[in-house]
Amino acid sequence: MLTPEAAVSVVFSSCRCCSEADGNDNSEALPESIPSAPGTLPHFMEEPDDAYIIKSNPIVLRCKAMPAMQIFFKCNGEWVHQNEHVSEESMDETTGLKVREVFINVTRQQVEDFHGPEDYWCQCVAWSHLGTSKSRKASVRIAYLRKNFEQDPQGKEVPIEGMIVLHCRPPEGVPAAEVEWLKNEEPIDSNLDENIDTRADHNLIIRQARLSDSGNYTCMAANIVAKRRSMSATVVVYVNGGWSSWTEWSNCNARCGRGWQKRSRTCTNPAPLNGGAFCEGMSVQKITCTSLCPVDGNWEVWSEWSVCSPECEHLRVRECIAPAPRNGGKYCEGLSQESENCTEGLCIQDIETASDIALYSGLGAAVIAVAVLVVGVTLYRRSQSEYGVDVIDSSALTGGFQTFNFKTVRQGNSLLLNSSMQPDLTVSRTYSGPICLQDPMDKELMTESSLFNPLSDIKVKVQSSFMVSLGVTERAEYHGKAHSGTFPHGNARGFGTIQARNKAAYIQNLSSISTRNELKTTAIFGHLGGRLVVPNTGVSLLVPHGAIPEESSWEIYLAINPRESSLQPEDPDVLLGPEVTCGPSDVSVSSPFALTIPHCAEVNSEHWNIHLKKRTQQGKWEEVMSVEEETTSCYCLLDPYACHILLNSFGTYALIGEPISECAVRQLKVAVFGCLSCNSLDYNLRVYCMDNTPCAFQEVVLDERLQGGQLLDEPKLLHFKGNTFSLQISVLDIPPFLWRIKPFTACQEVPFSRVWCSNQKPLHCAFSLERYTPATTQLSCKICVRQVKGHEQILQIQTSILENERETIAFFAHDDSNFPAQMGAKAFKIPYSIRQRICATFDTPNAKGKDWQMLAQKNSISRNLSYFATQSSPSAVILDLWEARHQHDGDLDSLACALEEIGRTHSKISDMTETEIEEPDFNYSRQNGL
Repeated sequence: MLTPEAAVSVVFSSCRCCSEADGNDNSEALPESIPSAPGTLPHFMEEPDDAYIIKSNPIVLRCKAMPAMQIFFKCNGEWVHQNEHVSEESMDETTGLKVREVFINVTRQQVEDFHGPEDYWCQCVAWSHLGTSKSRKASVRIAYLRKNFEQDPQGKEVPIEGMIVLHCRPPEGVPAAEVEWLKNEEPIDSNLDENIDTRADHNLIIRQARLSDSGNYTCMAANIVAKRRSMSATVVVYVNGGWSSWTEWSNCNARCGRGWQKRSRTCTNPAPLNGGAFCEGMSVQKITCTSLCPVDGNWEVWSEWSVCSPECEHLRVRECIAPAPRNGGKYCEGLSQESENCTEGLCIQDIETASDIALYSGLGAAVIAVAVLVVGVTLYRRSQSEYGVDVIDSSALTGGFQTFNFKTVRQGNSLLLNSSMQPDLTVSRTYSGPICLQDPMDKELMTESSLFNPLSDIKVKVQSSFMVSLGVTERAEYHGKAHSGTFPHGNARGFGTIQARNKAAYIQNLSSISTRNELKTTAIFGHLGGRLVVPNTGVSLLVPHGAIPEESSWEIYLAINPRESSLQPEDPDVLLGPEVTCGPSDVSVSSPFALTIPHCAEVNSEHWNIHLKKRTQQGKWEEVMSVEEETTSCYCLLDPYACHILLNSFGTYALIGEPISECAVRQLKVAVFGCLSCNSLDYNLRVYCMDNTPCAFQEVVLDERLQGGQLLDEPKLLHFKGNTFSLQISVLDIPPFLWRIKPFTACQEVPFSRVWCSNQKPLHCAFSLERYTPATTQLSCKICVRQVKGHEQILQIQTSILENERETIAFFAHDDSNFPAQMGAKAFKIPYSIRQRICATFDTPNAKGKDWQMLAQKNSISRNLSYFATQSSPSAVILDLWEARHQHDGDLDSLACALEEIGRTHSKISDMTETEIEEPDFNYSRQNGL
């Protein structure tokens, strides 16, 4: 087989002979050119292109020329063997010349075996009768792309409208990789956004950062071999906070004398976003102010009586000028003018004309007609009554509250309704209360029966319904101070004897903040029942009327056990409130009493499973019930901040919470106290995180009073989740040139377990601040309390370290230390007579559904109704539960509106209105609860 040199030599043998005739001796080498003759040299129609070998796949180089008798490839200066060529020959139809096309394969091994100064290359050489032509050199390279980027883009945090530059140097590769940018896995097209430029040396440039430019950016490099992704770079565009405008100055907080007023601003213009800096400076400013003290007016002395007038009256007047009211003071109470008969009733005026006689005759007839109408309407109502009672109308359930009068009378009366009794008009007290008035036609009368015993002491004037009584808070009349004394505790001495002694009962007096050993209250109760309260702790005990047998009196106590509880819950259970003891434990009541225990759980049955536990006589704890459990032994009603429990036996009880999920929230109260240390330049801050219960806060207050601490800001509520993340407490924004704090002490972290399983122990962290000079008397800073990946609270501290200049902050919203024990009627919000009527109405089954179940539903009691069904008077127990829930607000409006709603739901005629008719007076007895 011929080599390319031999083949060409045969074709051009005649040319070689001519050279020998000329005496020239040429070697066997392939000629680079042949003597030309008139015509055209070979012309390349297709030259070999640069090529890349991908993995192990060979590439094909091709060459096409016209006119060409032969075409051969030369690679790296050496001829490619003829056997490696593939030739195709054709004829050009236009010129009739020969067209030749040649192919060769180049493998990866060939390229790798070549070690020349330049890349592997190949070139075509074409011959014709007229000479030779050479094509361009085509390089052949092995394609690849390395894995690692020479420079990955780096994350940045830039302010809004700042410039963002992300650098990217792709991996080394052949051919060179093309670069594309991705934002959150979506390609970026710089042609669609003039604010973005990706042309500058593979870098990404955002000229003015926007909030929408925040995201994860990735540099993507690719060539014919592979694609490579860089590490993602997170870009955060943040906004620094800016202050809003100051609000107007508030009114002076002191109604009289020196006080302070404040104004505030918020960091919302704009609000910090994406980790932007919080506003620097104070959010609240305070200045001192002085208010003029109000002066209440006072009457001057009465003037002399005027001359007796023809009407047999004389007058006297007085003015409110001794002194006159000033600066918002109250105007004088009472009448400015007074008149009276000046003839001691002996003055008689004659009726002189016939017209006067006719006038008085007409008035008399009108009075008689009105009286007949009133009697007729009253008889009609009695005949239409569903319950057959001649006392009241359906406003007992649906009526509104109005102003009415309580008047004391001199004698008792054996009848409930007695319009003939003459009242003592010399003594009168007026009470008024807001009530929603509703008087539909469907009047349902309450049962009279033996409930309405002779009542002797108080006369109530009712204009439209007896429900006005529910709107009265008679505590102003009845909550007088009880006389101290002691009583026997057996059945030998009845409560009637106690009543004869003005119901004097032994009450252990407590100051507004008791000492720790005095978290206990005791009182003697009889058949009328009463209420015990451990002051300022949220713990109370309600003994209903009739729970204690008649002719008996018991000394009942209520106490909160010491801080170290004997109950140690198993992990992950937690103690949600104080451990409460009530007694005596060796007696049992005939109707359930209501025990109220505060708790710190955010109530949600999906996150908490709450249990009630009781300590046995052997000191062990046993479960009584789950709050969601259906049982007839006791009843638990869980309100947002307290649990009300109906029980029949005294003992020691506690609430245990079992978190079901990490979303279970334990509510913590955060409070900051401060005081000067022994070193006059140091000031101590103590930050407490305690259960959000009044008793836990009182424990802290007791400790701080012993240390001379002062509450510096109103306590805040922190929602602490059971997600195992710790608690961080830090001091921020300390004035740099006035105060200093030791390095690395401005932030303290508390492990989750210590906060979550504190077992009623208040957690606190102390910070010591030092002032540069004794002249510094004002301290302003922030206390930040936050759960990692959770809720955060910031307390603004702005106070004077001098005690005489410090503003006082109230400890408790409800200071109930004045009434630790109340006996009899004054302990209840609902008057006893009204309570009897409600029970008589709703305990009786009714075809219309107006029974105790509807009463429970309207008072938001819809669970475990079987417990009430087992009681002798379900309505009475429901009302006891209402009394326990409303011991502070006494929200009689809610009960009245619930009863009103029951009456309106079943009203037969709802569109009719009736003329307001004044009912006969009711006589209520203090013995029966009023």
